[in-house]
Amino acid sequence: MTAAGTPPNWRDFSVPALPPLLGAALDCFVEHGYHGTAIRTVATHAGLSVPGLYHHYPSKQALLVGIAESAMADLYARSSAALREAGEDVEARFALLVECLVLVHAYRWEHAFIAASEIRSLEGPARAGHIAARDRQQKLLDDVVAEGSRLGRFTTRYPKDASRAVTTMCTGVAQWYRAGGPLSPEELAARYVQICRGTVQAR
Repeated sequence: MTAAGTPPNWRDFSVPALPPLLGAALDCFVEHGYHGTAIRTVATHAGLSVPGLYHHYPSKQALLVGIAESAMADLYARSSAALREAGEDVEARFALLVECLVLVHAYRWEHAFIAASEIRSLEGPARAGHIAARDRQQKLLDDVVAEGSRLGRFTTRYPKDASRAVTTMCTGVAQWYRAGGPLSPEELAARYVQICRGTVQAR
């Protein structure tokens, strides 16, 4: 495994994203919000007593930190694997990175949604660490778009802004995508690759 339960194949989402206790917390946070979730609710959902839950995680904040850290580690590991698969061609690197972003935010929408929306609830060093992990993830795409622009493969006049726009489109999938719609995650990813190529004005 490459990171926090991430399988070696970055397109494989058959492995559960989280261990059972964090998965139970995630379910509760999605349904009630972080601040609306009582620790007893999480314990009940996980089939534990409150003291039993505290044996594993000392607070509700620790549960949120575990979810957020796992989300960012999984995304970065999958993105790095996608870039390795793409090799040196900058357009292939861009396409596979976009594909990876869309697949993660479609298959793991709950995980991604809570990690993004509840950043406001992270405290102190955990919040700073999450922002640093988010910036590290963004730099992967920024570097690819900057290289494509330097090589003349992407003709946007605003590579940094275009890169951020691509990320916003791809991560926004977690806000609305649900299984059972007209497109599978893979079909949606293929469509987004074309849309995002337009954003960077690929030749």
